[in-house]
Formats: sequence, structure tokens, C-alpha cells
Amino acid sequence: MRFFRRRDRERVDSPAAGDVEPPDDQPDAADDADADDDAWASAAHEDTDEDALWRDRATAVIPGGASTGSKRPEALYGEAGAGPAHYTRARGCELVTASGLKLVDCTMALGAVALGYAEEAVTQHVIGAVAAGNVSGLSHTLEVEVAERLCDAIPCAEGVRFLKTGAEAVAAAVRIARTATGRSTVVGSGYFGWLDWWTDAPGVPPSARERYRHVPWGDVAALEEAVDAAGDDLAAIILEPVVERLPDAGWIAAARAACDRRGAVLIFDEIKTGFRLRRGGYMEAAEVLPDLATFGKAMANGFPLAAVVGRGAIMDAARRTWISSTLAGEATALAAATAVLDWHDERDVCAELATIGAAMRGGVSEAIERSGVAGVEMAGIDPMWLLRWDDPARQTRFQELALAEGVLFKRGAYNFAAIAHDERAVLAIERAASAALVRLREEERE
Repeated sequence: MRFFRRRDRERVDSPAAGDVEPPDDQPDAADDADADDDAWASAAHEDTDEDALWRDRATAVIPGGASTGSKRPEALYGEAGAGPAHYTRARGCELVTASGLKLVDCTMALGAVALGYAEEAVTQHVIGAVAAGNVSGLSHTLEVEVAERLCDAIPCAEGVRFLKTGAEAVAAAVRIARTATGRSTVVGSGYFGWLDWWTDAPGVPPSARERYRHVPWGDVAALEEAVDAAGDDLAAIILEPVVERLPDAGWIAAARAACDRRGAVLIFDEIKTGFRLRRGGYMEAAEVLPDLATFGKAMANGFPLAAVVGRGAIMDAARRTWISSTLAGEATALAAATAVLDWHDERDVCAELATIGAAMRGGVSEAIERSGVAGVEMAGIDPMWLLRWDDPARQTRFQELALAEGVLFKRGAYNFAAIAHDERAVLAIERAASAALVRLREEERE
């Protein structure tokens, strides 16, 4: 039987269905007067029946147990899939699980939340949009206002189209590029979501992706070969510019030069990097600009909003094809984006995320070094970092032990810094990693 320890007072009663509490009544580490700021308590408890019940209920009605792949129990905790998979509340950088346990969260909704859960300004903007009617038969004025602000904030943006998800945004960008060029072949490197145009997942007919050519990230020779093979049919090169590390300048320059040479469209997928690495994404730090770019995740601090932005002449092609979604311009997500943009106008959010992320990864790196545990290494960049393990079973055990110390780490992918990760949370992350690694070392020696 797997077990987890919890902090004193970290069990919180779940709200009844339909209950809504004001933000100030939600659990918050800073308001926990009984918590010891210098130590996490170690009262033991078993993986609760309630956690298991929610996993079983989900599995019975949701194929895979979750509608988001990275939130499936086995994606969270490995094949055994034992651990809390559901939450009832989230605030700041903490979440409360279905069984009432409070955890410091390093995943931050897969990077969608950069300020913090239930951030007050975002919440108030959204409440205002709900009260005013978040959708109607006309477009809300916020659609215009947020589009204008994105054009001011993002270097390549002269036009904007809104959607709901990153997968939709990149698919729309590819369709716009194909429409603008009158060509079909797309060369790409990165992860672009679940839609058919690029993936070879089961259920996708080969014809759906036959005009897509994948190349390894950073491989200039492979890029040039794919571009040459596409010839005059090259519509676009789409890149996820940051994949665990900043790209070599030659890689980005080669993509820009190839597009210029062939009359194709260069697309940056800035879903993860926008409003996190820089407000305007990696392109703010690059020496070249894309023609189109996609944004999402932190742009609305966890509310469902994505955008395709780009040069006016290319974006104009959106009028000649069909890209439309009933709720693309609904007001709650746009209101959330307004609050996020206000944050970025008032302070250097991305610099703060880098500082916080450096502290998070620094503490975990020090814990690894002090523990003497081998087979695990730190990767990524400060605002979005990850732990790479040589053995999935050891990674699973580390996560179990870290959960026992009150911290949720992401398995096999990025942990994300948030403004809400204050000094106390960063210290908790370091201590949880240290305790888990030391315990793992002791178990392996037994």
C-alpha cells in the first residue's frame, strides 16, 4: 500500500456541489497561522479511499481517466497511477486534492498559469465579464481591445485571430500559411498538439499528414534537406523555438533564410514561451522575427484562450479560408488576458519568473547534489525546468516520496515557475526534493 505524509492542518473539507466561496476564503499558505514556516509536518496517512474513488469514477466514464493526456494517473505517477489525480480548489501555487490534502504545485496547470491560481485581478476581471454576459450574437469589445494590445506587445503582430486552445492555434496558423502561399508542404520541429495535420497517432489517416515533414529540433542539415525536398511546394516552416534549452542562433537563422529563399511562411509556436520567457515570446530575444506566431497558456493565466498573430499581409489570408469557433471570442478568457496584460504593463513578470525559476531549480539541483543520488539530472531553462531520470521506476518512487512531503512535481516534462511561488514555497520545494532523494537513496541501499 502506498502512503503519503501530510502537513498538520492540510486536510480541507471539499466544498459541496454548487458552493462558491469568495477568493479570500480559499486556502492560502500565507494565511495558515498554524503552519510551521521552517518545517513540513510528517503525519502519515495512506493513499486515501477518496483519492482511489475519484480515480475509479473517472476511469469508468472518461477513457484514460482524464480529458487532458498529461493529467491521466499514469502520466502523473507512472504505470501504477497511484496518487491524487483530482483537486477541488487551487490558489496561489497550492492546490487541494479531492481527499483534502494541500500540495505545493510545480506543474502550474502545464504552464498555463504564470501568476498563480485564482489570482485576484484575473478573478475580478473574469467575474465582471460573467456578470456582463460573456457571449452573445455579437463580438465583445474586449476582442478588439485585447487584439490591439497584443499587436502592441508582440513584435511580429499586426493582426490577431483568437481561438481556445494551442492545438487550434497552430492548426490555424498552418492553414493561414497554406492559404497565403497557395502551397501545401509544411516542415516542422516541436510538439503542436493533437490535431491531424501533423501527428501520426492511431486514428489519423496517412493522407491527413502526408504534406508534413518533421525534422529533429536544432538539426540544420535535416531542415535544409526537408526544405529542398519540398521544393516549390513549401508553404511554411513551423518551429517550437525553445525545447528544453534556448536554440542555437544558426538554427533559427537557417529557418528564416529558407523561408525567405522559398517564399514560405516562418511560424513560431510560442504557446509555452509567450508571457513566460518574454511577454512577446522567444522572438523578443531572437535576431529574426517569424511571419506568424501562436500564443496561449500563460496569456490568460489558465483561462481557455489562444491566438494566432502575425504580419498583416499574411494574416489577411485568414479572410480567404475558414477559421471559426463559436466561443473563440467569449469574454471571460479575454477578460483574463486583459488582467495578464495589465500585470505585464506594471512589472517585469518574465524577469520575476526567471528569478523564481532559478531559485526553484537551484534548490532542487542542490538537493540532488547533497543526496548523492545518481541517474537524475536537471534540464530546461529557469522559467520552465525538468528532472530527467534514467529509470522510470525511480522517478515514480521519487514522486511518491515528494508527495509525502507536500509537493507535486511534473513527471517527464516541465515544472513551471509562477509569481505565486514565494520564498516559503521555494523552500518547501527544496526540502521536499531533498527528503525524497535521501529516502530514495536509503531505500536503494537497503
